[in-house]
Amino acid sequence: MDAKESTTHKPDDIMTAEPDRQYRPNDDSMSDVKEAEVLDAYGNEEGAEVQYKTMTWWQGSLVMIAENISLGILSLPAVLAKVGLIGGLITIIGLGIFSTYSGYVLWQFRMRYPQITDYGGIGEVLLGPIGRDVFGAAYIIYCVFCMASHLLTFTIAMNVLTNHATCTIVWGVVGLVIFSLLSMNRTLKNVSFLSIISFTSILSAVMITMVALGVSPQAAADAMQATYHPSFPSAFNSISNVVFAYGGHVAWISFISELRNPKEFPKALVLLQTVDISLYFVAALVIYRYAGENVASPALSSNIPLIRKIAWGIALPTIIIAGVIFAHVTVKYAYLRIFARTKHLHSRGWIATGSWVALVVGSWTIAWIIAESIPVFSDLLGFISALFASWFSYGLPGICWFYLNWGSCTRGTKKWLLSATNFALILLGCIICFVGLYASGYQMHLDASGSKGSWSCADNQE
Repeated sequence: MDAKESTTHKPDDIMTAEPDRQYRPNDDSMSDVKEAEVLDAYGNEEGAEVQYKTMTWWQGSLVMIAENISLGILSLPAVLAKVGLIGGLITIIGLGIFSTYSGYVLWQFRMRYPQITDYGGIGEVLLGPIGRDVFGAAYIIYCVFCMASHLLTFTIAMNVLTNHATCTIVWGVVGLVIFSLLSMNRTLKNVSFLSIISFTSILSAVMITMVALGVSPQAAADAMQATYHPSFPSAFNSISNVVFAYGGHVAWISFISELRNPKEFPKALVLLQTVDISLYFVAALVIYRYAGENVASPALSSNIPLIRKIAWGIALPTIIIAGVIFAHVTVKYAYLRIFARTKHLHSRGWIATGSWVALVVGSWTIAWIIAESIPVFSDLLGFISALFASWFSYGLPGICWFYLNWGSCTRGTKKWLLSATNFALILLGCIICFVGLYASGYQMHLDASGSKGSWSCADNQE
């Protein structure tokens, strides 16, 4: 098929067009990444009631910051307490650098195959229809678990703010209603404006926590340890929490798909990673420095009761908004699978709207069930990081690179180095997944005896 013929796909070919498997980028620089000449999943939106491809790169970066910098940062000071100052900070910086590169590889893959809008699409390119279904199921499960972690954190926040005024399960139901109502927007551009509030919220809450701990007369001035020797499950579960902090990759394909100009995604990626690596490093270091080895997870609970209430109150917007973003990409995946290539995709009719509402309520209900079933914050983060974020953020981007460059991955020193880097990504994903599952399972078993239990009305503040 020549270049002229390849531009003649009709709208019905949006999701089924077979990409040119023989294409291989000659280089990994941005200038060498080419878009396949096929229609993307949303097609021509001119005159459509609902338009999706409307975000600028800076709006995309705001959504990415709100999605990425939320719950993950709250577990990082406890990571330093578990693995030591030096090991913890090296882990935060190292995984941050790897996650930046893997995000760039995902963008390259999306630019080569613009018909994909999520990891299900990646699976279809790699393995055909079976890959689409397997990767899509994993994508949905991971996002719903992330939604559950936000619901769980919401119940912790409400117990802190109200001194456990009512049953924790009731707070879960309240959160279920609030999160569902705020997840009704069908485009990411609308969500991007909430992202400014989300980032301001978590930044302010962390700053208040750091300052209050720093001036507190009870600050643990001598409690820092450069190195530490924890049990293996405890240490690796902590590393899984860092993986979760950089686990936003699962939604990035969706974000790229809704950019006006997907070629500008690297700008958003660089902005995000500069902000999150810097903030993670400083917040983890300062809070651990003053809270000591008994720092709480989430870290906002490390202060005196009054400051704790203030910090949790300010953090509420990011707890909610970041959860809404995960819900959005979850529902968007299911919505596209149902209505792709139909008039309902861009419609505001009762079928389209009713289906979106049903998907929102259904996904949040499942997330609520998970949140009530795994009531320990750090254990939930460790489990979902080991099972899913290990592959979405590290392993699969490495596989995608080899798929794009197979046949040329040993041509020259640069390709050898890139091959080694991407092989390291795949190996890292395997280690985090298999070892992390053992560590998180073992840790959940230990914590079960000391927790209030699943489906409990008891106070879940840590």
